[in-house]
Amino acid sequence: MTRIKICGVTNIDDALMSIDAGADALGFNFVPDTPRYLKDTKAAAKIIEQLPPFITTVGLFVNADPELIQSIADECHLDMLQLHGDESPQFCQGFNRRVIKAVRVKDESSCSHLSDYRVSGYLLDTYVKGALGGTGVAFDWQLAIKAKQYGRIVLAGGLDPDNVASAVQQVRPYGVDVSSRVEASPGRKDPVKVRTFIQNVKEVDREWKQSN
Repeated sequence: MTRIKICGVTNIDDALMSIDAGADALGFNFVPDTPRYLKDTKAAAKIIEQLPPFITTVGLFVNADPELIQSIADECHLDMLQLHGDESPQFCQGFNRRVIKAVRVKDESSCSHLSDYRVSGYLLDTYVKGALGGTGVAFDWQLAIKAKQYGRIVLAGGLDPDNVASAVQQVRPYGVDVSSRVEASPGRKDPVKVRTFIQNVKEVDREWKQSN
């Protein structure tokens, strides 16, 4: 079954709505100067402490100080870390939590270094000059298929309710990740888009299971 992560959560209403719709994981953005940045870590922690059990909470960071990452992870009781910058394999191994290493995919060479990392999975986002993620732009999914040789792949970048079924059918990723394309406005989710996105993923999974 394809795991589903709703990223860029900024409030408890969106968090609970996403879970009710069937999300497996929620992403919380701790990257300064981005639209979904959670500057108030106490507020983030309050959201997370209200979540039901068995939901994975993921904190997003970019080239952050390791002590800051660890402090926020502890304060907010994050389950996993998602590192979106130039973090080295050694850096990613320096935490007491599982790590997802995010990669901005430009071409086939973008994924050639993934074998150097010992992490729980790799999130593939779209390379856009000057942007670190959340651009809503897709990349060539054939590159994601090739990247599966390195481990568990979480497909991101430009996924939306209309194209996610095709993405899952083609790539068969471990998981999918969506943020900006299920929003009503930056940082505010659209319940209809979230539910449709998740329903479309689950429908592909059902069809796959019935045919195999």
